[in-house]
Amino acid sequence: MVEAAKIEAIAAASAPIATPGRGYPEPFASRVAGRVRRPLGDLFGLSQFGVNLTRLPPGGSSALRHTHTREDEFIYILEGEPVLITNAGETQLAPGMCAGFKAGDGNAHHLLNRTMFDVVYLEIGSREPGDTVVYPDDDIGRAVMPDGSRRFVHRDGTPY
Repeated sequence: MVEAAKIEAIAAASAPIATPGRGYPEPFASRVAGRVRRPLGDLFGLSQFGVNLTRLPPGGSSALRHTHTREDEFIYILEGEPVLITNAGETQLAPGMCAGFKAGDGNAHHLLNRTMFDVVYLEIGSREPGDTVVYPDDDIGRAVMPDGSRRFVHRDGTPY
């Protein structure tokens, strides 16, 4: 058996692009349309945390506003000036700024690009089994099924 070549280093902007929309069903997928995520950590076989290089076009959104029950998240702004929306309100971000979100704290968050220029940032998150995602502004959640798969559900638990 021939083993695949191990990647030592790459130009991050040349990494393959992830599936758009993170699997959100409509009408939610269109709200993150245009976002381009490059899952960098996967290329190196990282399993304890994920790293994505993400580009938001003008008018773009990083995700639906959400919080994780078991996964920590961290963002670092490389280019552009997005607005961070959290439970506390809005915070204008700029290159060199960062923010973190502790698992289970209930602080729902996302980024919006209200400018005429692209926003580029790194998103880093732990990969904790059994994580559930709560979207407080929308009738959607991401639940873990008994087989370990993840599925989007309505607030009442019925699947999309």
